[in-house]
Amino acid sequence: MSIQRHRRRALPPDASITPPHRQPQRYSPELERPARTPRAPRPIQGESMAVAAYKEMIKTIAPALVIAILIHLFLAQATRVEGYSMEPTLYGRQRLIIEKLSYRLHKPDRGDIVVIRVPGFDELLIKRVIGLPGDTLEIKNGVVYINGQVLDEPYVNGHPRGNYPRTKIPEGYIFVMGDNRNNSNDSRSFGPVAIQNIVGHAWMRYWPLQDFSLMP
Repeated sequence: MSIQRHRRRALPPDASITPPHRQPQRYSPELERPARTPRAPRPIQGESMAVAAYKEMIKTIAPALVIAILIHLFLAQATRVEGYSMEPTLYGRQRLIIEKLSYRLHKPDRGDIVVIRVPGFDELLIKRVIGLPGDTLEIKNGVVYINGQVLDEPYVNGHPRGNYPRTKIPEGYIFVMGDNRNNSNDSRSFGPVAIQNIVGHAWMRYWPLQDFSLMP
């Protein structure tokens, strides 16, 4: 048995060995570390899921509630007609939306239907503006005279009766009356109403649905 010596194979003439410090990609221990799996966020200690859901609900509902309150106070309000003093224009239990913005920009116009707050009355009243600040108003046998001229009132129900003495309406006040003139508690009994006591202008009828319409 013969023993053959292993000879080191010589490299080809064109081969070379590049030392590690001259290799373009050096070894980095980070390449050997496995990628970390992101952990789910830990729940806040001491806070149950019910509390977290409640807080989220508050964040959602609170802004909507604030907006609704601001609209109710400054822009619009739903109301219901009570009684028959505004027939045939409005009937009892009809529902309206009154807007509150326009009278912040200009004074009421004659013929406007307004919701008013009258001192001594527990409930709001809805009436029509008949006399404006500075007008001289007089009623003879149910006929309304404004500054000596007969007021055309096609909206009046039936044939009105009664008289009202010649009166000049003060600045900052309006004279209101119901369209059902013979069955209305209005400025003929409680006098002119301060413009600041106008809650809003009747803008739209929305219930019952068959009565849906914008107010003139």
